[in-house]
Amino acid sequence: MTHKEHANVVNGAVTEIVPVLSVKQLSIRTRGEHMPVVKDLTFNVKAGEVVCIVGESGSGKSVTSLAIMGLLPRNELVVEAGEALVQGQNVLAATDEQLRRMRAAQMSMVFQEPMTALNPIQTAGSQIEEVLRLHTDLGAAERRQRVLDMLASVHLPDCERIYASYPHQLSGGQRQRIVIAMALILRPKLLIADEPTTALDVTTQKQILALVRELQQQQNTAVLFITHDFGVVAEIADRIVVMRRGRIVETGTRTDILTRPADPYTRHLVTSVPSLVPVERVPLTGEPVLDVVSLSKTYTRKRLFGTGSSVTAAQDINLGLQRAEVAGIVGESGSGKSTVARCIMHLIHPTSGQISLGGMDISRYSRRELGPLRRRIQVVFQDPYRSLNPRIRIRDSMIEGLTNFGMARPEAEAKAIEMLEFVGLEADAMQRYPHQFSGGQRQRICIARALSLEPDILVADEAVSALDVSVQAQVLRLLDDIRERTGIAILFITHDLRVAAQICDTIIVMQQGRIVEQGSALDILSHPQAIYTRSLLAAAPGRNWDFKNLRVLDDKQARAIAS
Repeated sequence: MTHKEHANVVNGAVTEIVPVLSVKQLSIRTRGEHMPVVKDLTFNVKAGEVVCIVGESGSGKSVTSLAIMGLLPRNELVVEAGEALVQGQNVLAATDEQLRRMRAAQMSMVFQEPMTALNPIQTAGSQIEEVLRLHTDLGAAERRQRVLDMLASVHLPDCERIYASYPHQLSGGQRQRIVIAMALILRPKLLIADEPTTALDVTTQKQILALVRELQQQQNTAVLFITHDFGVVAEIADRIVVMRRGRIVETGTRTDILTRPADPYTRHLVTSVPSLVPVERVPLTGEPVLDVVSLSKTYTRKRLFGTGSSVTAAQDINLGLQRAEVAGIVGESGSGKSTVARCIMHLIHPTSGQISLGGMDISRYSRRELGPLRRRIQVVFQDPYRSLNPRIRIRDSMIEGLTNFGMARPEAEAKAIEMLEFVGLEADAMQRYPHQFSGGQRQRICIARALSLEPDILVADEAVSALDVSVQAQVLRLLDDIRERTGIAILFITHDLRVAAQICDTIIVMQQGRIVEQGSALDILSHPQAIYTRSLLAAAPGRNWDFKNLRVLDDKQARAIAS
């Protein structure tokens, strides 16, 4: 009898399996306020089972995971009632010493952003080894060997090199594997994964999901997987818990939730998932606003003695952008997408090539010459946590650019409020700090800040990858509305082919620093010519699910929809 039957046989009698995690009537509120953040939460996760928690930003998903790990900020959030039992022990009543023993050994967590989860001044190997040093009596040689074995088990290449590498020397996918290795090194019974694949490209995402499933099956680990990506849910979930405003609105098996949702909110979430079928768009005939010709960027690593080494991050890039056009750049991590965007924005200087903005070649402009032009190209970065200064209020972040370009403070504040309301936030957000918002809300603030300067070009570097599907759909509609109303051109960098299908007029596919294919979104996604493009489409999570029509497709149906 399998874990999915949730039962065991003892002396011929069927008995209920004790869940690894049991959350009972959990309620959490903000300190000093009566408004609950989480209310009457009850669910279980059994050994060898993957339970996905889904819901919009602010639904309480991450707060729930932090409570289970005993990581709630005590000066901000208070557990009002309930229990969170891990192997029968109530985490919420545990002492600091008990929690320290439980973490890593009985329960562990993989966070969304590996770069903030890892210490930048320690090697990857030493950070994993630290877990063994704190929780075991193994000697140095044994610890090192255990870490190398773990690196191999998460399918990292050249484990000796990875062991000695610092986080900044690894790709995003490799860093996430390091975090997973750290979480699983002591074989915990419960693994909590909070958006572990959000920032990853589709092929790396597919590998990470397969890795989590493989390790979970090998070690019979209970996995609580928090995500807003229903493609991921379709790939990995055994059961799904749907949350809204701190409460559970529905639970069920993957098939029940994705094909027969009982609650209108669940139906809204599922049917909001963008399709891989591109939207047919009217061909553009606007004036060119950006022209990139033969752009290349080579990084050279100098050495004190001997010959330095060089890496070509982008080579012979040619692309154009018309007024009111959305051009998407897609490709794996390390393909050169962000390098091209940073060269265009002059955050880094290209090695060669031309960048023409409105007919002016700015590729050799000095920092002073670029100053007045900065307003014309604005950017929204991938990580809203690092895009906003945590020490200043949203008001000051929003008006900084406006006042720098000469707008009076009262006018700048009025403009900031207007833009915040335009992206769905209240005016009182101006008085709060970044940590008081969810990740999705922070990204909307970043988008409002960029658009407040009314630029000619907006570079969106994975700008919606951290957002849940309903907010993502709102932001995409917002960007489309802004594009139509103002004629702004958007360079849209994304690893999510579903998003690219919905918003992009043209798509540029990059691999290893080169463009392998470019054309209309309809042609690229429906009739890809390059083998690499076809592999990206094949790796898209949930590609065999038609979310809008609440059905799972066989291969023949999937091919028919794609064509």
